[in-house]
Amino acid sequence: MEKKVLLQAEGLNLDARINGKTCRVLRDISFTLEAGKTLGLVGESGAGKSMLGRILSRQLPSGFNVSSGSLVFDGEDLLAASDKQHREWLGRRIAFIPQEPMTALNPVLTIGQQFSEHMHRIGIDSSDVHQRMVHALSEVLLPEPEQILDKYAFQLSGGMCQRVMIAMAFASEPDLVISDEATTALDVSTQAQVVKLLRQMQQKKGTSVIFVTHDMGLATHVCDEVVVLYAGEMMERADAKKLLTQASHPYTRALTNATPELEGELYMLDTLDGQMPGVESFADITGCRFAERCQFSQASCRDGVPALQVLSDTHSVRCIRLDELEQQSNADDKKAHATGAPFSDRQILSVTGLSKIYKAGNSKQQDKMALAPMDFHVSPGEFIGIVGESGSGKSTLGRLLMGLEEPTSGEFKLNGAVLGKDEHSWQKRRSLIQMIFQDARSALNPRRKVGKLLTQMMDSRPHQRLERQRRMYELANDVGLSKHSVGRYPTQLSGGQRQRVNIGRSLCDLPQILIADEIVSGLDVSVQAQIMNLLLELRREHKVALVLISHDLSVVRYLCSRILVMKNGEVVESGNTQEVLKNPQHPYTRKLIAAVPPTDPDAVWPADICPADNDADTDTDTTEAGSVSL
Repeated sequence: MEKKVLLQAEGLNLDARINGKTCRVLRDISFTLEAGKTLGLVGESGAGKSMLGRILSRQLPSGFNVSSGSLVFDGEDLLAASDKQHREWLGRRIAFIPQEPMTALNPVLTIGQQFSEHMHRIGIDSSDVHQRMVHALSEVLLPEPEQILDKYAFQLSGGMCQRVMIAMAFASEPDLVISDEATTALDVSTQAQVVKLLRQMQQKKGTSVIFVTHDMGLATHVCDEVVVLYAGEMMERADAKKLLTQASHPYTRALTNATPELEGELYMLDTLDGQMPGVESFADITGCRFAERCQFSQASCRDGVPALQVLSDTHSVRCIRLDELEQQSNADDKKAHATGAPFSDRQILSVTGLSKIYKAGNSKQQDKMALAPMDFHVSPGEFIGIVGESGSGKSTLGRLLMGLEEPTSGEFKLNGAVLGKDEHSWQKRRSLIQMIFQDARSALNPRRKVGKLLTQMMDSRPHQRLERQRRMYELANDVGLSKHSVGRYPTQLSGGQRQRVNIGRSLCDLPQILIADEIVSGLDVSVQAQIMNLLLELRREHKVALVLISHDLSVVRYLCSRILVMKNGEVVESGNTQEVLKNPQHPYTRKLIAAVPPTDPDAVWPADICPADNDADTDTDTTEAGSVSL
């Protein structure tokens, strides 16, 4: 039986006028999506993944236009369709699931008001709207859908909001759903639940899905076929299950080798030097757009645009050196890697009986135990990972350690001396413990140059101009920034460079402990690898310790020698990272591990995780609450 083709792109080219030049934003994009199948679009930020969605929805930026090629949707020319016909397709036959549901949902309208507006737009009869909305929310396993309709987005968790968006997308039983980084901002358990739900809805409705992501491992488990994009070009197209183990293009291999794994031997992650070229420079690139960052490039790679070589019906690669590279293994030149173990048993920071209770605002509410009593210590050079789902108490612990919040109970000791609540104790804590915030873009003042940001701690004390200048160059060198970067503004830097500034700023006063809250979350895998290797290098050079708050177990395994697993404000398991991850004892730890996509693309996933019925934890273990000594 002949398979039905739902969407087919052939030789698609997207141009834009930038600085007086015509730049080819997308070049020679070709793919086929069969009905009921999932196509993955993988690549770093700026690769052009989301631009394909913009073409489908006709939401291209001003000055962008499809110059050549074809895009056929169910036998109809999507590019030649009238605006009226296109509007009829959107929402009904083509639906979108956005990356950030909290942003996509209107905060001043209830879920019911927004869902109802969507149902009317796709042509649902007014008498059926309410019943159809309740049914749609039930299908995505949201509890008490009638009550959900009366709530606002801020009253729901991120995972619940994402399920609302999935319900809205599938409400019209569309032929095609485009999921644009829909799981990026979610913790590991919620991600697994959302992916499982998306696949169930797809199978039930027979829908095709375009799954946009920067997570190669996730794509191999979710998709049937994957297209790897770089700077607007297709680098490789392959069967999803074979891509991780049989990648041919140097860029695909680089992404794979830059991704930390939860299983197997620990190796130093490879990093990609430089950064992806911007759209404005595309017009000046005559050859392969990846050549400047490719370790295998030669002069001929820059002479002309490489053709897409078809290796089989399911595998194509754009590289002129393919025959030579096939001889090389992904495992070549791997270096063994050791995590951040303490340099000594001495305790820099020790905390006893630390807890936090948020008092209720009125008599109708109950006090909330954000952190149950616990003991905690950090030794020189020790890297400790704090893991758990959203709401588990990870960030509360980090803020208490930093002194950004007042604990309900607990005694702090820094280098053996008890810390009080006076100004002197606060200054002492601030000089020895520094925080690295998650979002460098919002953490850095856009009106200050990098040099001033790196030495910001010197603003509050007398210093000589030459002393500050010397220190800014030292810090720039420590975090791998060029001397020229100190004169730039944060907006002139890449995401990875901004995070380096963010880390360098925290090192200004030579702290003994860094507290990092999700600092690699949402970064491209190549940038993530650079930042993680940088942290290990800083540990070797400055003997600095790190408390890493993360929901990514693979990142924690790569960096940390000790792990704390938190659930509902309590530490339910702790110990050596490798031992805990290999042989978890607590059901909740096993749940977190089961939610991570396996390294083996043929392994079953998601495996035995809690039902996606709500975002609250549903474990029924009877672990005793109380003080935990770590």
